[in-house]
Amino acid sequence: MVKNTSNISTEPYKGVRDFYPEDLAVQNYIFSIWKKVVESFGYNEYNASVLEPSDLYKAKTSEEIVNEQTYTFTDRGDREVTLRPEMTPTVARMIASRKRELGFPARWYSIPNVFRYERPQRGRLREHWQLNADVFGIAGTEADVETIKLAYNIMKAFGADDSHFEIKINSRKLLNAIFNSWYELDENQAQAFQRLLDKKSKLPEEVFYGEVEKVIGKPLEFLNLSHQNPTYEQAMAMPDIREAKLELDSIVEQLKSFGISNVSYDENIIRGFDYYTGTVFEVFDTDPANNRSLFGGGRYDNLLSIFGGESLPAFGFGMGDVTIRDFLETHELLPSYVSTTDIMICIMDESSRSYADKVADELRADGKKVSVNYSYRPVVDQIKSARKQSIPYFIVIGEEESLKKTYDIKQVNQHE
Repeated sequence: MVKNTSNISTEPYKGVRDFYPEDLAVQNYIFSIWKKVVESFGYNEYNASVLEPSDLYKAKTSEEIVNEQTYTFTDRGDREVTLRPEMTPTVARMIASRKRELGFPARWYSIPNVFRYERPQRGRLREHWQLNADVFGIAGTEADVETIKLAYNIMKAFGADDSHFEIKINSRKLLNAIFNSWYELDENQAQAFQRLLDKKSKLPEEVFYGEVEKVIGKPLEFLNLSHQNPTYEQAMAMPDIREAKLELDSIVEQLKSFGISNVSYDENIIRGFDYYTGTVFEVFDTDPANNRSLFGGGRYDNLLSIFGGESLPAFGFGMGDVTIRDFLETHELLPSYVSTTDIMICIMDESSRSYADKVADELRADGKKVSVNYSYRPVVDQIKSARKQSIPYFIVIGEEESLKKTYDIKQVNQHE
């Protein structure tokens, strides 16, 4: 029995997008800025399959993403496979696979599509593309500073003003020191506390504090290291807290020395992935209409160790196309759409086709992008079609032009 397909919806799968020409032009613009800036910092492009063994994510990605947000299935060979929810484990696998053959420091970037099964909303879809930029082999804070500087330069390349966004940084090393020395938590308590901190903004205040008290066994009193206070001095007397905080302060000062003034320490920046080991950062839109985190990243020195052998220092970030497009729209930074086609040739009758094709070929040989309208409809309708497609110029070829072997290039009035 043949299934009746007359009522199949024209809508795409929930949480993904169709890219009509004007939408793809925006995406290509975003990609072009990404590529231009990261390559100016010496990054080389790589790619990989969208399919990965599920074990890759179970090892170090957060439990929430693995258990609740991945598209996972069993293939015909009875192997558990996942559509990648992020790119960092993949690049770590690739680096680990050829670690002895590669030269370090290695700077790699990719623009993959990634998948997460979550509730679609502004800034979050079930499929998106993101820039992943990672540097491997630099143990010092030079990598932290350069990578955050790279992220800043990308925002500036989009035309953003410093007042449009802010960079907030924290440190997993500092958090771990606080968990161990200040709160005296064991490993399981620290991990549970960290995950609650990552969800803090999404939970009602009383729920958050209640859950934390269950984890640490006593009411929570936040340790605020953002400015001088009585507990600040007590905490800074603890060697591991002092070392981590001074390192973070140094990174902020180095960034400011490069003219990046919109950067500051924020104890609430956690980043949800389990693999981070040091500096973490997020970039936020400051406009009240889109006041949210845009993207972020951090240091993950131990991720490669899950493949056996020694760990390798690494620092990177992922910048998604959905949140960046929202940012550009909010601040009116998107360029106007113009078709990739330069000229449409409007043919008045079939007898003029031969000359029209010849003109098209000559213009293409000269580097122009030309479409020929073979509808032979009235010229006014053909020009209307060019306008709908945002083609900037047109040529009309009829009997007179064919006989005289001439033509005029005219501009399409896009506002009629």
